[in-house]
Amino acid sequence: MLQFSTILASASAPSVHDRLHELDHLGGVEYILLSPKDTARRRLRVTTDKGTCCGIALPRGERLYNGAVLALEESRAIVVRVASESWLRLRPTSPADAVRLGYHAGNLHWRVRFDGEDLLVALEGPEEDYLARLTGLVDEGRVVVGTTET
Repeated sequence: MLQFSTILASASAPSVHDRLHELDHLGGVEYILLSPKDTARRRLRVTTDKGTCCGIALPRGERLYNGAVLALEESRAIVVRVASESWLRLRPTSPADAVRLGYHAGNLHWRVRFDGEDLLVALEGPEEDYLARLTGLVDEGRVVVGTTET
């Protein structure tokens, strides 16, 4: 098993990008596919798309991200890819409803981000499960459900 304790570079760095491009043509780039949730983990055991078993143990200050290069060798590179993420868009209809929605999202420990007046909730399970927790707010028209984005 390969062990990694640091991120070497970003795949988008010009010199690294060119080297990865060369290695890719030779079939030497291996990818670790992670869910967005797994990027917050500092220690994990994963397998690349080509079957290489890897152990990752990062220091507190480092975090995995899409394009993180863990290995860049003569004939092989190992790069992290993060799967796309879906978000549920929720729009409260009043400031009081925004407080209620925020209370529910925080109490349920949902991972959120803000987009103007909308609250976006990261979907880490079926959308229906999230909406079931907000039935009262949605049914009463206090929260409007938008489309999911990826």
